[in-house]
Amino acid sequence: MAVTAKIAPSMLSSDFANLASEAERMLNCGADWLHMDIMDGHFVPNLTIGAPVIESLRKHTKAYLDCHLMVTNPLDYVEPMGKAGASGFTFHVEVSKDNWQELVQRIKSKDMRPGVALKPGTPIEEVYPLVEGENPVEMVLVMTVKPGFGGQKFMPEMMDKVTLPFISCLFLCYFLEVRTLRKKYPSLDIEVDGGLGPSTIEMAASAGANCIVAGSSVFGAAEPANVISLMRKSVNDNQKSS
Repeated sequence: MAVTAKIAPSMLSSDFANLASEAERMLNCGADWLHMDIMDGHFVPNLTIGAPVIESLRKHTKAYLDCHLMVTNPLDYVEPMGKAGASGFTFHVEVSKDNWQELVQRIKSKDMRPGVALKPGTPIEEVYPLVEGENPVEMVLVMTVKPGFGGQKFMPEMMDKVTLPFISCLFLCYFLEVRTLRKKYPSLDIEVDGGLGPSTIEMAASAGANCIVAGSSVFGAAEPANVISLMRKSVNDNQKSS
């Protein structure tokens, strides 16, 4: 089953004083999702928004709120985020290796869609059990910059995590040939976040990513609708040719 393009402007790059109108503007420009970055100041150094802001925004939009939890204790956030109206709940594998089954179950019990994210430097193999488990996640988010701040430059080497599982050559002195995430999971939503825009979308799309998070490249554009359209076309063209 072919995956579809989902373009998710990162609201971290929006005008927070006018969050509802910024959300509406992005949707009118063709956005499929709204990407919400929740940071606790511990797992990452920055501190952003939480459930109260999600709840406030939900009163003004029916959009899919794609929530990325950059937090140390994601279990503590499931109930408040569910009550607030989050649509997707993506947690980090780095803090969930021992309790991800319970975490996924709780996320689904609150009618949210579970996803798992990984930082640069985390081997892609660590998410495989979460995708293949009896109660699996439904999306993998590959960070192409270090999480915690918006407006960073794209890290091309992270595209290897979309195109092939990575094993450090510093320890093994060679790369093992393995199947790609997309080949391994052809119907899985694969999201990329960090430095995505007109100059980098083709690399991400050709690697197999279909969910694209973009912040400053969209909000800083003179014509955000054109940027969103370009990114969607790149994803769809690459999915057709794959």
